[in-house]
Amino acid sequence: MNTRMLFKTIALLGGVGGLMVGANAMAETPASSTTASCPALLNHQFPRLQDEAQQNLCQYAGKAVLVVNTASYCGYTHQYEGLEALYAKYQKRGLVVLGFPSNDFGQQEPGNAKQIADLCFNTYGVKFPMFSKIAVVGPQRSPLYTQLFKATQVAPSWNFHKYLIARDGKTVTSFPSAMAPGSREIAAAIEAALN
Repeated sequence: MNTRMLFKTIALLGGVGGLMVGANAMAETPASSTTASCPALLNHQFPRLQDEAQQNLCQYAGKAVLVVNTASYCGYTHQYEGLEALYAKYQKRGLVVLGFPSNDFGQQEPGNAKQIADLCFNTYGVKFPMFSKIAVVGPQRSPLYTQLFKATQVAPSWNFHKYLIARDGKTVTSFPSAMAPGSREIAAAIEAALN
């Protein structure tokens, strides 16, 4: 395309901003949302655990989202089973569980992405989305976890801390590591978040 045609196209689309919106709209898949309609809490990108493909959390806008910091060698690692059970039970109603491996507590997630993926997918049969290892506390804390802390005033104190983001993308409930995914409290909160 020559320069003259490019400028005509830009003018027709409403300027450079219009061109950007048009390009983004064409590149999106039906399952994803535009960043304009994406809640700030979900407006983050992370590499997927199994292949490091960048994933925008905006694709989960409008769903109830359970965010969990995980670890492979923790006394709570068996909670993968309960998290997968929640995902299987509520997925069709709009719940997604997002797992974020972290080595912040007790150095209980020392492995690389391949090792973590093997444990999650092969040992525990995890089907919910898992992402590459991040920091959830301290100076290197992920911006997502910074926002979750601001929303609840509760930071994870160990592995398998849970945050439930309601469909509105703003309301967040925090659950401690020791609370099992199958607990009545979490089930009630999920039911409320899905309504």
